Amino acid sequence: MFPTKKVQSLVGSKIQVEMKGSPRYVLEGILNSVDEYLNLHLLETVELIGGEKTRSLGSVILRGNNIILISPIE
Repeated sequence: MFPTKKVQSLVGSKIQVEMKGSPRYVLEGILNSVDEYLNLHLLETVELIGGEKTRSLGSVILRGNNIILISPIE
């Protein structure tokens, strides 16, 4: 399965996304939509630092080339 198809199958699910940067940013939210460049639109997004929820961000759009890891939360 292609990565875009796998991520598209997660639309409507809660996911965790690790972003590039120093320190590395981890966001958690409900995947609302994804495009062919793996740009993501997350709803009810929260920022995690050291595994702890630090702040609520609401609706967030993430650029695909800044994403390191996408993992579903069960």
